[in-house]
Amino acid sequence: MIVRILACAEEELDQAVGYYNEQCPGLGFEFAAEVKSALARIADFPDAWPSFSPRSRRCLLDRFPYGLLYHQSGGELLVLAIMHLRRSPRRWRDRLPPTVSEPPASYKRRKKRR
Repeated sequence: MIVRILACAEEELDQAVGYYNEQCPGLGFEFAAEVKSALARIADFPDAWPSFSPRSRRCLLDRFPYGLLYHQSGGELLVLAIMHLRRSPRRWRDRLPPTVSEPPASYKRRKKRR
């Protein structure tokens, strides 16, 4: 399976590696190795992780509070984000590739009443 990573996701990876290496030398490289391992698992079993939205799935890392947000289309995986789990999921919504149809109404978020 072909795995492509969006440039913005690669930038997120670089930032996280830099941050973890500042915290403890070598920790950022351990983070990068875990991301690489997660990418291999996703490529082998793309449907193994739960849906994050109607068009994407999220694979959580074991040691770090990050998830890999990806979209599968045919024989290709597109990694949309390497996301910190404490950030708002709305931040990555615009990265999804366009589809022919809109998601069902049940997937749309409702505004809270005050």
